Amino acid sequence: MIVPKYWAEGRVQQGIGRKQVAVRRYGWSDESPLNAQVNADARAHEALARILSGEKLRRRERKVPYNGADGLPIREEILSTHGETVITRNSYGAHCLNTPNVLFADVDLPEPKFRMARFTLFLVAVLASLAFQFVRNFNAGYQYQSERIQNLIELLVGVLIVYVVLLAIVERAVNKRFHARVADRENAALARIRHFSTRNPSWGLRVYRTPAGFRVLASHAIFAPDQPEVAQCFKAMGVDPIYARMCLNQHCFRARLSAKPWRMGSASKQRRPYGVWPVKTEMLPARAAWAADYERAAAGFAACRYLETMGNTAVPPDVHAVVELHDSRSRATSELPLA
Repeated sequence: MIVPKYWAEGRVQQGIGRKQVAVRRYGWSDESPLNAQVNADARAHEALARILSGEKLRRRERKVPYNGADGLPIREEILSTHGETVITRNSYGAHCLNTPNVLFADVDLPEPKFRMARFTLFLVAVLASLAFQFVRNFNAGYQYQSERIQNLIELLVGVLIVYVVLLAIVERAVNKRFHARVADRENAALARIRHFSTRNPSWGLRVYRTPAGFRVLASHAIFAPDQPEVAQCFKAMGVDPIYARMCLNQHCFRARLSAKPWRMGSASKQRRPYGVWPVKTEMLPARAAWAADYERAAAGFAACRYLETMGNTAVPPDVHAVVELHDSRSRATSELPLA
């Protein structure tokens, strides 16, 4: 099971002496809400029995979507299904393709991390506001001006401003050097992918450019996420270990099909999301408006861009269907900006 249609929460408790042990667990089902509740109650009773036997378990299960959901199904709104492939909306609004047997691998490039000048600028603004407010209140309260205190405060603010300016210069220099090395990092990542293709000539690899690096789709065959070949592929290409673990735990591969809101710039005026799916009935209209805002902004962006196919060009029918779906929904062959 990749993405269940129905969710429920089961709660069970038992008294131990003067204490009550209450345990809550989520349940899921593709058939009905009732089956989801039955699953939730069964999981809650099982967890309670394990806790009473002395095992240390969390009494209340966290309500999380995809990231961090160790071993639980993906908890996201289902937008459409295409055979075994499911398209969902993730926690920030983007569409995601979830497939049990078509291998996707994301190879991300490192991003610049030097952002202290922006934080310091905010800190200076706060301190300056507090300092001048203090001086104004001091003068108003005692009807005289303390030049010593005022000069000290002005000196402090001046030093901080100079510090921000110098730090901004350093940030610009560091990031300029970083971006000068981006081409080398891209070439290194592509070289790893090409090296894997050379050593595995029976594999077909469709390579895409993403805002953060590259996406690779194995087009020659289907794979189960727990196959040794998958782990070897991920390791050789330098795939994010968290993504690799998610594939194992949730028994599927995953690819984002639409833009990330914070990469859309002024096009995105998206409000905050409305909780982990499923949301309460009274929140559905607000969530629908939030999703509509996202869709309007994301229409002008692509999630990735097709570059080339390495190795085997034969594509089985079941893989071909996922390739077509992915390329169409991600706008991989368009000229739209990536986000």
